[in-house]
Amino acid sequence: MEAITDYLEKKLKLQVNRDKSAVARPWQRKFLGYSVTWHKRARLKIADSSLKRFKDKVREIIVGNASRNLGKTVEALNPVLRGWTSYFRLTEVKGVLQELDGWIRRKLRCLLWRQWKRPATRNKRLQTRGLDETRAWKSASNGRGPWWNAGASHMNAAYPKCF
Repeated sequence: MEAITDYLEKKLKLQVNRDKSAVARPWQRKFLGYSVTWHKRARLKIADSSLKRFKDKVREIIVGNASRNLGKTVEALNPVLRGWTSYFRLTEVKGVLQELDGWIRRKLRCLLWRQWKRPATRNKRLQTRGLDETRAWKSASNGRGPWWNAGASHMNAAYPKCF
């Protein structure tokens, strides 16, 4: 590595960032947000640090106690999602994108559950989305937290993938 760095800096007059430069296997490094995985052949995948930054950005947009309605939240989220997915369209590990899709939908359901606040409101909203009265009331007053309820079957029935 030192010989290459000396050649680049002295002969070609280029500046080398020693923090980003290394000699390693491709699956141990990341480049432009991608990393490489190996399963029968080399495949591009989204680097872990890129996923973490994306999730942090989504968390900033979907603020848990915001009084903004769901439509405005989705409007704010759409450009970020479109840009991010088009940048990482070359990824060959699609399971990560499916997991992110489910995670974002659950975050949105969690936002709704927090905005409804009271069991009576939750009951009324679940009934308007098609749940029967007893199931809606049991779900609204179950005493569990918003994240648990966002992933529960009653919220998935009231707000399916296409909501």
